[in-house]
Amino acid sequence: MATLDVRPRLIDALSVLRDRVDAARFPLPLRGAARARRNRAELLAQLDDYVIPRLRSPQAPLLAVIGGSTGAGKSTLVNSLVGRRVSEAGVLRPTTRTPVLVCHPDDLHWFAGPRVLPQLARVWVPEQDDGGESEYAAGDGLGRSEYGVHGGGGGAGGHGGRMGHGPRMAHGFDGGRGPESGQEARGGGELGGAYGYGYEGGERAGGGGAVGGGYGAGDGEAYDGAGVGAGGVGLNGRAGVGAAGGGGDPGMLTVRIETDRALPSGLALLDAPDIDSLVARNRELAAELICAADVWVLVTTAARYADAVPWHLLRTAKEYDVTLVTVLDRVPHQIATDISGRYAELLQRAGLGHVPRFTIPELPESAGGGSGLLPATAVAALRDWLERHAQDPVARTAAAARTAAGVIASLRSRLPALAGAAAAQHAAALRLAGRVEEAYERAAERVRQEVAAGEVLSGDARAHWRDHGLDGRSDELLDALTHGLTSLLTCAVQEADERAAEAWRRDPAAAEVSLSAAAGAAGAGGRLGVIVRRWRRCLEELAEEETREARAGQAGERVGSVEPEESAALLATALLGGRRARTAGENLADLLGAQTALRLCDRGARLLATYLERALDGERERRLAPLDQLTVPLDQQAELIAALSVLQRERQGGTEGQTGTGKQAGTEGQTGTGKQAGTEGQTGTGKQAGTERQTGTERQAGTEKRKRMRSEEEREMAMEKEEVSG
Repeated sequence: MATLDVRPRLIDALSVLRDRVDAARFPLPLRGAARARRNRAELLAQLDDYVIPRLRSPQAPLLAVIGGSTGAGKSTLVNSLVGRRVSEAGVLRPTTRTPVLVCHPDDLHWFAGPRVLPQLARVWVPEQDDGGESEYAAGDGLGRSEYGVHGGGGGAGGHGGRMGHGPRMAHGFDGGRGPESGQEARGGGELGGAYGYGYEGGERAGGGGAVGGGYGAGDGEAYDGAGVGAGGVGLNGRAGVGAAGGGGDPGMLTVRIETDRALPSGLALLDAPDIDSLVARNRELAAELICAADVWVLVTTAARYADAVPWHLLRTAKEYDVTLVTVLDRVPHQIATDISGRYAELLQRAGLGHVPRFTIPELPESAGGGSGLLPATAVAALRDWLERHAQDPVARTAAAARTAAGVIASLRSRLPALAGAAAAQHAAALRLAGRVEEAYERAAERVRQEVAAGEVLSGDARAHWRDHGLDGRSDELLDALTHGLTSLLTCAVQEADERAAEAWRRDPAAAEVSLSAAAGAAGAGGRLGVIVRRWRRCLEELAEEETREARAGQAGERVGSVEPEESAALLATALLGGRRARTAGENLADLLGAQTALRLCDRGARLLATYLERALDGERERRLAPLDQLTVPLDQQAELIAALSVLQRERQGGTEGQTGTGKQAGTEGQTGTGKQAGTEGQTGTGKQAGTERQTGTERQAGTEKRKRMRSEEEREMAMEKEEVSG
């Protein structure tokens, strides 16, 4: 008989693996990326909503999720199993919108907190004393102090009792007004250890409120179609009961919790939204809820038992080896034997012949007539099966253990696929970044060649240089050289951008980042102008420093009369004029002396190279910013495989009783699939990961460097603006 492995080391390994899956990102529109995102979300849902909570709380009630297609009769089945209407049933598409969880009152504390389904806010409905179908207790708010939930204002219907939940989870319940901060009620008692419930006076309203009101959520707003009477109860936010037909915040997802003593302790039923709902979020929510189940109860009908959607769920259940039950509902008496036989044959062909099957005949109640409940005899077999598995410790443990073990075992095939998608994302990000790096390397080479050839000393700059020996102004020559260098850099950057953009247009991975990169390219001329003017100021300061030292030493022929501006103009011309300005260096040596001129030219050349690199790197960083914002983790593929390796080792150690194998967890590369992390044969493009990891490290270091440069550039631009305004 299967047992539930709840060793702390296994839970820790699962938690680490869960964090690695959560950190994985698949933002680039590659083939298979959408599937990888769905698989990641499904994995997180199963780990967060079921596997880890189940292993941490093995004694928690068995959760059976009732799922199926639109109109399959899920809500009617749940209502009939409970013995009263707890979920609104119908044949409209879709009917079930807000999931409904029903449990025994003694089990409420297991589901009131975020142990399972933490992403769903709780809406709690008090236990019904009279079993009426639409008699919801009057009163309005449940406040949760620890989780930031407050009681809300009163709605129609009577004075509810005031209830306080114990120290770890303080709830407030007030029929008239509701406490403003979720205070605990005075008095109260203990139930379930950490949760205390106490009632302090007050009347409970009887009678049925008008069905169709909403559960309040957020200052009296109602959740659309929650199906409560005018005196329902809201939880999460400042909850209050809305009027019939009210609408609530569509972004807030809730699960409505009902309690009923008709259900045995240790069993909870969850009525999930339709798996084929027209509303995409309902379909996603239904899949998440199924992932949180100990037992999957799939409901289909005689008319739709061969549809693709339920069979997709059945194949998934088989893949994960979960505890599964099928219900063939609304089967006409005349063809019940034939339909049931065909369905059994299909299950047998799919390798699911061992799955328990229950057939429910088509009755007037199934079509909405009568009381809305099926006769007890129609659901007796299913109810007996559920109760037996909930109350028999051996059967209960076996059901939970099989589902948990099946999900964990499925990770061995699911994680490498996720790691392969991660490797493809990383490779694509490196490829796109490489296109930009290559384009800007060519741009940098062009700038170096044209500066060496003296291309900056052309046009106005060349005219001012010719006039310089004829009493031309040094500042005009510097202005012309500054403008020429800015134009050269701008042309080189534009060419690099066009080359990179063309390469990105041919790469499907760049479909969603090309526009952002193009937007980042705007305004390059202005930014480059700021950097070049900053270089000019530094050059002038350098020339002034060397001129001052030369005056002190009287090294040149006319050093006592030379102005720093003239030295700066000659230095800039010598650096940017190439062979065209050969005499600029000679004139500088005549003014300052040969040694000073050589030292000044050397320092000026290093300063120019620094600013040219800064200018090009800054623009390259702007083109790569959209890629950096996608946050494709560098080693997510290796981390996923390593986490899976540790988990597999812990599972093997638990099976064989070899607790000492945990000492090898630090190596993460010598056992199980850890060996495959080195060869990476299972991960699609993983063969490239070994050669790309070093490149990726350099890319990450380059990103950090460019971010620092961007900050420096922004400071310089701010300084430039201040000087211009001054």
